[in-house]
Amino acid sequence: MPEDNNVYKRANKPRKKEPVKRVTLSPEARKAYEEMIREREERERLYGTHLDRQDRR
Repeated sequence: MPEDNNVYKRANKPRKKEPVKRVTLSPEARKAYEEMIREREERERLYGTHLDRQDRR
């Protein structure tokens, strides 16, 4: 019978979370960022229309 010593191990301790870094943007920078995200999503959506069903995400 093989060694079963490794079957029941203690779980690793979860890592302590680091403090979250927050970035504040000016209203103009925030608007530009949101527009960039919208454009990227639109490009990805249009690109997906040209793919086969199995290749889409």
